[in-house]
Parts: sequence; C-alpha cells; structure tokens
Amino acid sequence: MNSEGKYIVVGLGELLWDILPTGEAQLGGAPANFVYMTTLLGDCGTIASRIGDDSLGHEALDRWEQANVNVTHVQLDPDHPTGTARVQLDDKGNPAYTIVEDVAWDYLEFSPDWQELAARADAVCFGSLGQRSLVSRDAIRSFLTATRAQTLIVFDLNLRKPFYSAEALSASLALSDIAKLNTEELRTVVELLNLGGGTDEDCARRLLRHHDLQMVCVTRGDRGSLLVTESASVEHPGFKVDVADTIGAGDAFSAALVRHYLRGESLERISDAANRLAALVATQVGATPTEVA
Repeated sequence: MNSEGKYIVVGLGELLWDILPTGEAQLGGAPANFVYMTTLLGDCGTIASRIGDDSLGHEALDRWEQANVNVTHVQLDPDHPTGTARVQLDDKGNPAYTIVEDVAWDYLEFSPDWQELAARADAVCFGSLGQRSLVSRDAIRSFLTATRAQTLIVFDLNLRKPFYSAEALSASLALSDIAKLNTEELRTVVELLNLGGGTDEDCARRLLRHHDLQMVCVTRGDRGSLLVTESASVEHPGFKVDVADTIGAGDAFSAALVRHYLRGESLERISDAANRLAALVATQVGATPTEVA
C-alpha cells in the first residue's frame, strides 16, 4: 500500500492497440485494461509492459497518463513496434483477435526498476498471452518470484491460440494465488493438465487443489460466474444488459475481484461487484469507459 492508502496493483504483460471493425484504434491488452479499471476503482494501477519507440507507443503513454494510470514502468523498445490486434465481433458482441507477433511486448525485460516494483506490489495480474515469447515468459516469471510472500498473484488466463501450452499454464498456476478463466478455458485447461471432467465446480475444485490456489474464478459471459475456494463456492447469475461489445469485460471483472479480495470482502460481495462492473463495461464500446459509477 502506498502513502495515500491505495493498494499498488500491477498489470504485467501485453500493452497494445485494438483495431476495431470500424477502423478505430483503442488501447488494449488485458493487463493494461485491468490496470485502467483498477485506477478508476481508486487503487494505484501500474502497467509493467513494453512498447515501441514509435507514434503508437507514445500515444499510448499519453492516453494512459491522462487516465492517471502509472506508466513509469512501461519500457521503451527501440527495435520493435508497439503491439496491435485486429478485432472482429460476432453478432453477440464477442471479440476474436488477430494479434501481431514480434512486437515490443514480446521482449519484456526484468529490469532493476521492475525488481523494485515487484517488491512493493500488493497484487499482480498476468496472463498467458504475454508469455508467448521465451524472453517475456522469463521476465514475467522473474517478476512474480521477486514479489513478497503476501503479494496477491492473479493468473487471468486469456487463452489465445496458439500462444499457450500445458507446461506454461502449469508453471504459471504454480506461481499464482487465484486463477480466473472462462468456462471454455476451464475445459481446455483441465484437459491439458489431465485433471478430469465433470461440472464447472468439479473442474474448478480439482484445479484449485492441484495447484494449491486460494480461489478459482470461472466467468460465464451473460450467465454470470462461479467462485470456488477450498471451503465454499458462490454462483452469480450475471446482470442482463444491452451489450455493445464484450471487449474488456473480463478485465473489469478481474479488477473488481482483486479490489474486493484485497479488502477481505465476502465471496458474495466480490461476485456481485465483479459481475456488475463487467456488465457495465459490456454496455460500452471498447475496454476503457471513462467512469464506473
């Protein structure tokens, strides 16, 4: 926690621009979206990522700074461009991504200032996509192992083919306290890790125990969510809203989950707040609404 009484919450991994079907470019990348929402909710959101020394990179920094997001730990890459992803939406507003490879965030560096940030962080959220290159995978794992024992580590899987493997998922889960994934990702993970089948709760509980996690969170789109701990499980039906698109809704869910978990709230309170914020983001275009109240 910093001197202002705010938790220091880090989004670790990819920072990029989403190119929407309209041609409009919006800031994206799950860790960056997560940090943006964390900042709106009142904590100290900090991005640990890497951008190109190009116009898109500098514009990204300017935009995040205007949103009061801490970008002092975003690295500038002189050799590789800022990441982009082309987005296509289905008739329900669900996105599919074509993600450009060999970009700046594929070359994350565990630098001295990242080591210092890791030692101060109260929570870190990371995913699987940011680890698609061995260079960035090593940097992310080094960051996570440099955190304090009490730091909350959240693995928000965000599986994107072909950028994951059983080994990478297993190693990431071993470093984590909370795993957050959607229903389809849950089925993929338990199959890859040979954990067996069953209901969502059966699979989540086996994942929880196999990797000694504090919580597994399963998101279900417009059907809400399931939170599972060793001693309890809580389902939420979700909120019915008019969906503009679902870009960033899962990242908003993660931000609310982390905020309330850090404050020791009940599973019911965490579940309601996370579903409510995700639903709000889904009513707007893109992942970065300007307010959450």
